[in-house]
Amino acid sequence: MNGQTDQRAARTDAQQTPVPEDPATDHTRDTGDDAAGAAPRERPSPVRRTEEQATAKVPAQSHATGRIPAARDAVGTSAGSPLTDRYVLRQRIGADPSAGAEFWRAEDTVLRRPVGVTLLRRLPADDRSDDPEGTARAGEMIVRALRSGCFEHAGSARLLDVLAPGTHGLPADVLGAAVAEWVPGRSLAEAVADGPVRSHRAAKAVETLAAAATEAHQQGLVLGCDHPQRVRITPDGRALLAFLLPRPSVSAADDVRGLGGILYCLLTRRWPLSVADAARAGLVAADRTPAGRLRAPSALRPGVPLELDTLCSGALGQDEGIGRVHTAAAMHRMLTDVVAEDADQAFFPPVRDGAPSDPDDVWQDSDRVPDTRDDPNRRRNLRIGLSVLGVGVLLVLGYLGIQVGALFGAGSGGPPVVVNPPVASAPATPAPPPAQAASTALTPSTVSVFDPTGDGDNASDVGQVLDGNPATAWRTQQYYQPFPALKEGVGIMASFDGVQPISRLTVESATPGTVVEVRSAPTADAPLERTDTITTVTLRGGETVIPLDGAPPTGHVLLWITSLGGGGSDNASQIGEISFERAIQ
Repeated sequence: MNGQTDQRAARTDAQQTPVPEDPATDHTRDTGDDAAGAAPRERPSPVRRTEEQATAKVPAQSHATGRIPAARDAVGTSAGSPLTDRYVLRQRIGADPSAGAEFWRAEDTVLRRPVGVTLLRRLPADDRSDDPEGTARAGEMIVRALRSGCFEHAGSARLLDVLAPGTHGLPADVLGAAVAEWVPGRSLAEAVADGPVRSHRAAKAVETLAAAATEAHQQGLVLGCDHPQRVRITPDGRALLAFLLPRPSVSAADDVRGLGGILYCLLTRRWPLSVADAARAGLVAADRTPAGRLRAPSALRPGVPLELDTLCSGALGQDEGIGRVHTAAAMHRMLTDVVAEDADQAFFPPVRDGAPSDPDDVWQDSDRVPDTRDDPNRRRNLRIGLSVLGVGVLLVLGYLGIQVGALFGAGSGGPPVVVNPPVASAPATPAPPPAQAASTALTPSTVSVFDPTGDGDNASDVGQVLDGNPATAWRTQQYYQPFPALKEGVGIMASFDGVQPISRLTVESATPGTVVEVRSAPTADAPLERTDTITTVTLRGGETVIPLDGAPPTGHVLLWITSLGGGGSDNASQIGEISFERAIQ
């Protein structure tokens, strides 16, 4: 089995062998042993033998020994653990406890490429105990994965390999696994972290996934896209199914609800289905009315088009009768119409839907200009200006009063009026030299991991660079080869409230030799090529002060790591604290 699946994964550019829907009707003739005139005999296809191994062989082994055979040197699944002799687990992305599944980013050590792996774990804490329920569930999920091996669509990651129960090299706590192409981009939670997505972009993102679900349902298959961590958003804005092996109970109706949930989440930043899945994925659970109904997207975000508002309610089962969306094909047609209508109106400014415009949008919002109405420096300058204007008005009025008095009192014979009597002047003192520009501490409003080609190294720890505690730090993943072997680099994006004149940057690091490019960015999610390099510095052990005098004011600063500390197979960098100072004019 392992040899067959490894051979399938190695032929990435060749067409995969389709899996018949009914393996009992798929036979080949074996004529190699019939040279002496014996009658030819039938033998089952390799796919049929694989299914029989997953469904019939596994329960027999569980009944006899209480566990699945594994290599003697297999270890528990964790980052860096091998999965058979070919794959190495790198980063845990998420989990689906209802399916007993975990989602991992792994590395194919033969083809040197990242892959997405869905692991099926044993449910009990002790993996040596008997788990007939989990074994039966895993066998059924593996069989369904084998039957969907011929399914390919642009809205779903392609299945590369299936590791059935009993495969040599599986850890003892793993019942099986599915290996798929790695989907670059961001998770659903990361896609809405900075705010909701524009309505037309949300519709366009779900359209591709709805097309994949439509074709899968026509072939009698399901995707299992009702879990937020199974879906990823590509750099070009498409929602793709990244992790396969849905739970056995999932149906086509669950896929329709999942499509509605993804659209609802992109529009509102809230997950409308399972509250536990929302918390596990880092999303906020959707609000409900006292009657138990979901609040419409337009109620949370005024400006959402009526078509998408109705589509979300219909797909999530909030509407009955004519408003209910029952199939993925119906949802795909409606999303296609919304996207086409938006393309027809590209020459007109879009309706404000509560989301900021993207940098590449033709029509930009006027509120992208920083709002300075609450700027304390602006209020102080305004008070000084009004005070100077008031003093000037008083001097002008006094001068005019004196002139008018002199004009009307010229014929009275009184003493002449002296406007400016001479005053003995004191010795002139030299003016003090101009004070040098002072600076004050400046704290970013947000920090995030900037990783255009990955998932963000240890993204949950990046806030520790602003906690004021040097003992806590953010650290990159450990790379076996230095940059740019796997990626060009990774960094930290610091965003401020408005454009700031930054004069100095201080970095606390315990990995000397790390090379950092300090860049300014127009937005927090701008691509690397749209950022401008301010300076490049090599970090020392401890505190490194980076002067930024003369740098243009900016609202976003990127610390782009182009060379990691360490060496050999231990390439990693660590940043404990970062602090900024702004110049006071």
